[in-house]
Amino acid sequence: MSAPDQLRDELEQRLATAQAEWRAPSVAGAVFSCGEMLWQRAVGLADVESGEEATVEHAYRIGSITKTFTAVAIMQLRDEGQLSLDVPVRAYLPEFPAGATVRQALSHLAGIQREPPGEIWETMQAPTRDELIAGLPDAEQVLAPGELWHYSNLAFASLGEVVARAGASYERTLRERILDPLGLGRTRLRPEGARATPYFVDPYADRARVEPDPEATESTAAAGWLWSTLGDLARWADFLCTGAEGVLARTTLDEMARVRTMVDQERWTLAWGLGLELYRRGDRVLAGHGGAMPGFLATVCVDRTSRTGAAVLTNTAAGAAPETLALDFACAALDALPHTPQPWAPGDVPATVEPLLGLWWTEGARLVISYREGRLQAELVDGPEGRRTSYLSPDGDDRWRVAKGRERGELLRVVRTEGGAIVKLYFATYPVTRHPSTFGEDPPQPTRSPAA
Repeated sequence: MSAPDQLRDELEQRLATAQAEWRAPSVAGAVFSCGEMLWQRAVGLADVESGEEATVEHAYRIGSITKTFTAVAIMQLRDEGQLSLDVPVRAYLPEFPAGATVRQALSHLAGIQREPPGEIWETMQAPTRDELIAGLPDAEQVLAPGELWHYSNLAFASLGEVVARAGASYERTLRERILDPLGLGRTRLRPEGARATPYFVDPYADRARVEPDPEATESTAAAGWLWSTLGDLARWADFLCTGAEGVLARTTLDEMARVRTMVDQERWTLAWGLGLELYRRGDRVLAGHGGAMPGFLATVCVDRTSRTGAAVLTNTAAGAAPETLALDFACAALDALPHTPQPWAPGDVPATVEPLLGLWWTEGARLVISYREGRLQAELVDGPEGRRTSYLSPDGDDRWRVAKGRERGELLRVVRTEGGAIVKLYFATYPVTRHPSTFGEDPPQPTRSPAA
């Protein structure tokens, strides 16, 4: 499968324009959908001194995209019962400042300072693992936990230490439990194969200077030290949509992709889930992350509903906007690619569900209960946009729990006569009847049971 000609031409034009306008030594871009690469291209030089041209097989540092891998490792531990998101981080890492929970750390709501104590981005000397842990008690609490979004590399470095203390080293855990099972052979803390050289482009002259290229350290690796390629990022983004047996379930990834805090609360264009950056473009919300390291910038994003997304890599750390370009690529693909619905096919309706189907009334409004694609759903007719439909799962005899949508977590309870006929329902404790009624009005009693 490949991109339509018109889309391909648009993507290549955008990529070439970005490389020229950013004055970046190289820019690599890709668009993918449903696990297939639709288009990928690299322009410019992976290494200026040797004149080596960039290719789609070159690895680039991906910076904080690493945090999405760290978050998956944490959620693996949660799903295995080895930790809880709602207890303080210091329950698993006693040196961590008091107060913030694991959930808050994943969403940049811990409120601790951005970087490890010291001036590591001037000295380019990351702390050792022992130094990082010894410095945690001195970390400044710049905001109260949960107060506001505040980006923190230190929080994610600490989550990497939580991962390490739960088993093997962070690097080994990442490789054995995530990278290798997903076939991400070019995603490593130390690059393997062709790699791009990091550069700083002089703002006043057409000159590119090589940036420092520090070695990954066990202390801060979890915050942003991975290298990767377009192909691996495309596979990773698709995993964020579908999950994978033995790695992480899709339901857990759905949980990670829910908005926990908005970065720009007045406009809501950028938010955070559990380790995932959430970008809003119009009515679309794409999940992913951006990344920056000396001499590198990167972004991957994906529309989880359609499994369509994009990745952008570049070997400059100044003057480039890979997040904007990746979102432009993804939205161009979403606009251009046809959406073909899955074929409808009839299915069976459980006997316990049959009597619930049809029109009901609650609070003077119509509620339609139906059974679609193997699950019960309740739609509030003319309800607010985005808050009309509840998707319910069985929760015992004559009990259903809202698993998704309107009134999430609430109970739908069936009330029957002694003969088994349904009298009414209770939904989030509100009475639901087959006819319009006022509050407190008793519904008419059925004259016979369904079996009569």
